[in-house]
Amino acid sequence: MLNSLIPWVCVGIGGLIGSLCRYGVTLLARDWSISIPYGTLLSNVAGCLVIGGVMELAAATEVLSPSARLFLTTGFCGGFTTLSSLIYELMQMVRNEEWAYASLYFGLTLVGSVIAFGVGALAVKTLTRL
Repeated sequence: MLNSLIPWVCVGIGGLIGSLCRYGVTLLARDWSISIPYGTLLSNVAGCLVIGGVMELAAATEVLSPSARLFLTTGFCGGFTTLSSLIYELMQMVRNEEWAYASLYFGLTLVGSVIAFGVGALAVKTLTRL
């Protein structure tokens, strides 16, 4: 019975920590701009960096247990990254006809997140070869 609860606990605790970290990033970034929600942007890009590194570490080594992978990916990154917030903020810009800001925010989020994922994976790949 206890073993069947471990994945749930890993995801729950990871999600709690990820959500708190995301809130902290949002508070830190709130004064940077009123046009672009940098807190959400940073959370999404940083979350992709982490999940890229975790993916590569799990593929290249046996350092992470299945519970640790659940904690980090589904839990922490799931709580830290914010697709629903991204879409909400994007639609607010569209409603306000802020086309340039909406395009910039969407583009930066997608491109930045893809690049961060690759950087995270490459960093772990490089470090595991040392």
